[in-house]
Amino acid sequence: MMPALFIGHGSPMNAIEETEFSRVWVELGRSLPRPKAIVCISAHWETIGSQITAMEQPRTIHDFYGFPQALFNVGYPASGSLILAKQIQQIIGTTDSILNYDWGLDHGCWSVLCQMFPNADIPVIQLSLDRKKSALSHYELGKSLRRLRSGGILIIGSGNIVHNLAKMNWSDNALEWAVDFNNHIKQLIVASDHPSIINYEKMGAVSKLAVPSAEHFLPLLYILGLQSNNEHIRFFNDKVTFGTISMLSLQLGTV
Repeated sequence: MMPALFIGHGSPMNAIEETEFSRVWVELGRSLPRPKAIVCISAHWETIGSQITAMEQPRTIHDFYGFPQALFNVGYPASGSLILAKQIQQIIGTTDSILNYDWGLDHGCWSVLCQMFPNADIPVIQLSLDRKKSALSHYELGKSLRRLRSGGILIIGSGNIVHNLAKMNWSDNALEWAVDFNNHIKQLIVASDHPSIINYEKMGAVSKLAVPSAEHFLPLLYILGLQSNNEHIRFFNDKVTFGTISMLSLQLGTV
């Protein structure tokens, strides 16, 4: 069974700089079995209803501002996969999902993949985050995608467990509450206490600081939904940086 990944993607600059985080992504790409295709659930694509990219050649979306021109010059020319998009649509249900021919690959996806698989020679599609779904529904949708792993499909959730841009700073340190929330979620993952993670909003005031909006947290729920009973978990990039951005990442399954 193909491993699955949750990646704390952090700053888009990780796409073009050699950082402590991007170095791990490079090594991860070398160690994983070669996927037949990649499905990415990114924090940066929210829609009404589930949407699946289905174009032959998804465009590279530079969905940010204020960064160096070198970052805007990056392209990730991976092909899409209409066959895989239709397969996922069948899993989700045609009444609850549509094929999308306009979106492409946003930086939650390509900023990681250009380090993991720099040749862009593996088909990539994105699955959107449906704003109407509850946290539990996102988790259950992740469960429904488990069968893809048996077909050699690499599923990546890309977000951040702690993501509060309003309170971030530009130093390489961490605010205490951000570390506490990050460590608490990690402990719950180790304990396989998925219900508590799904109901993160009940964790009190710290959850509102750590997850002021859900989009960066929800990709984690997809990957936890993919977990089989007693499946091995490996954590990496376990660090909170810029005060309030958790880079904690995990891999389901061994290679």
